[in-house]
Amino acid sequence: MKTTARDIMVKEFKTLSPDAPLSQALEIFKESKSQGRTIFGIMVTNGQGSIAGMISMYDILLFLLPKHVKIWGNISDIEIEGIIERTIGKIDDLLVGDIMTPKIISIDPDMHLMMILDIMIKKHVRRLPVVFNDEAIGIVYISDLFNHLIERV
Repeated sequence: MKTTARDIMVKEFKTLSPDAPLSQALEIFKESKSQGRTIFGIMVTNGQGSIAGMISMYDILLFLLPKHVKIWGNISDIEIEGIIERTIGKIDDLLVGDIMTPKIISIDPDMHLMMILDIMIKKHVRRLPVVFNDEAIGIVYISDLFNHLIERV
């Protein structure tokens, strides 16, 4: 039997609008952790349900990382915590669309599991939206793919 994206995708998932405040994404990340399934990325969709991008923990951490962090190891008199606090304070002014990753690889619900794995490994992605008729219908997480494969062992 052919295992496809449809067989392992998560069908219930949160989405955000590019115009949503970044704080809303942070709430979804916190909520998922408290519900026992930590998610690391959220699809960003437009009003018609088409994918506009993805917002991930990585995108947020990349924003929070001060640009000159590489030289801090050599400087002992910088108040790093103050810089971090100021950066975190800027989150209130950001929208999801400001820092999301706009170029997203998506997959068809009938794509074979091994093709999905190949894309994830080659493109270094941990989640792939499943799209049918231009609408997001699910998401495949690398952890679910991994767990599906090791259950066969």
